[in-house]
Amino acid sequence: MSDLVGLVRAVQANYYRVRLRESINGIEELLCVRRARLKKMGQQVCVGDWVVISHADWQGHRGAIAEILPRRNQLPRPAIANVDQVLLLFALADPPADVHQITRFLLTAEGLNVEIHVVFTKADLVSAQEQQQWRDRLQQWGYSCDVICLTVGNSWQCLQPRLAHKITVVCGPSGVGKSSLIRQLLPWEAIRVGAVSDHWHRGRHTTRHVELFPLPAGGWIADTPGFNQPELPPDPLQLAAAFPEIRQRLSKGRCLFDNCRHDQEPGCCVRGDWERYPLYIEYLHELEAMARAAPSVDDVPRVKAKSDSQGQQRLEPLLDPKKYRRRSRRQQHQHLNPMADEVLDSEL
Repeated sequence: MSDLVGLVRAVQANYYRVRLRESINGIEELLCVRRARLKKMGQQVCVGDWVVISHADWQGHRGAIAEILPRRNQLPRPAIANVDQVLLLFALADPPADVHQITRFLLTAEGLNVEIHVVFTKADLVSAQEQQQWRDRLQQWGYSCDVICLTVGNSWQCLQPRLAHKITVVCGPSGVGKSSLIRQLLPWEAIRVGAVSDHWHRGRHTTRHVELFPLPAGGWIADTPGFNQPELPPDPLQLAAAFPEIRQRLSKGRCLFDNCRHDQEPGCCVRGDWERYPLYIEYLHELEAMARAAPSVDDVPRVKAKSDSQGQQRLEPLLDPKKYRRRSRRQQHQHLNPMADEVLDSEL
């Protein structure tokens, strides 16, 4: 019998909802747990993982995840694997769009090497001129962009062809309409929608976990919890590659130095008058400052794994043997009397 393969739709506590690649006996989905072997190996199961299922209980609609198939990519926050496309949602108003915040989301999405599409919501709250300004702005940055309204009209329907037959992750700050968009696409799903705070002018978190929803035209879409400050790429050298403007300039020219940081180096073909260059320099200096402040290898505490009575492993600090080991009789005598070697030898 061939392996039973499925797609992890949702992760809640220690249980995983897995949609089977092919329905069996009319059953399309199983509620699974992770095999203890995977837990011991430290393999985490993410939404979007293709997994092999064993010990299927067709009457109870249950099973166990025995193997995680290789991933094409993984979004670290939130944890979701095998993404084909990232749909970044931002509001034009309430809360207003912010270049700094948009850029940080774009940098996170660039690390996946997948399609990126930007969508601005709440178009009814701004003028047509401002809508066009943001379209032109994103085009100059190197991204495609749509402007929609989720409360008036059907402008959101322009996204349906783009979502078909792909695993799409909807990301963005809280309160921009991520859950509202999915409720429009899937009106039969019970998607919670929250309101924007009148005091802080920020959205309230309504999505608590990541879940994949099947689309009528094929493909999957994932609603994710909103967060307002994504992390930068961990390596300063990866930062430049995450800016389409820099990639475009490097494709047309070449810097004088191969290790150019595109900051103050002479002969740099990247440095110039483009809108997000000051942000690139700000992030570059931030990452370099973090790298300088990071502890060296010698500063990292050494640890050892120790098993308790239940067989559970835990990490304990590894003490310096030179400092804490017990002294021998010879060392004790030498400490009291450096000339006591002859006396000790006669005693031994």
